[in-house]
Amino acid sequence: MSKEFLSFTSNDVEVTDITPLYSGFFTMKQYQFRHKCFDGSWSDTVKREIFERGHAVGVLPYDPILNEFVLIEQVRIGALATSSSPWLIEIIAGMIDEGETEEGVCHRESLEEAGIELTELTKAVSYLSSPGGTTERLHIYVAKTDASKAHGIHGLASESEDIKVHRVKESTALEWLENGHIDNAAAIIALQWFFMHKSTLLEQWQTS
Repeated sequence: MSKEFLSFTSNDVEVTDITPLYSGFFTMKQYQFRHKCFDGSWSDTVKREIFERGHAVGVLPYDPILNEFVLIEQVRIGALATSSSPWLIEIIAGMIDEGETEEGVCHRESLEEAGIELTELTKAVSYLSSPGGTTERLHIYVAKTDASKAHGIHGLASESEDIKVHRVKESTALEWLENGHIDNAAAIIALQWFFMHKSTLLEQWQTS
């Protein structure tokens, strides 16, 4: 990347105060900070409330023999305000608990949410979900699985999960991307990455 797009670093932000506002299933904090401006000056103090939910991993399981993805469906209350249905088609995902690796979360969540096992776990991309309001970073993986073993209702009762597993043909998933049936960021990003890198990915799996 050109240096003109790398003007600043973390050293150009001065955090003057972090105040806890709420602590529950998630936490909320107020940050007060100053930052370097593009004209060389320093900003006034900025106050922002930040949603602290930790960091997460998402995994897109794919069966290269059946040409099927394993996707899940569950209710998301945050979608209620803008969606005709808050039941969303998603990839498998979960929070990274203390001491866990990203790969470990992929395997754990795949068993909990879909009852499947993974091989050829491949890191796709890492992104910030909404950095204006949360610190959360998501790490997206793609993995090989046997989709014929994917079925039923899964999830942890202790986490109020009610998750339906779907075997989705590759062509159907592409159609859902194009018509907006899949409209959550992690699933869109994972599927778009897969279709952009499919040939290279499958070659990599064959030679590993």
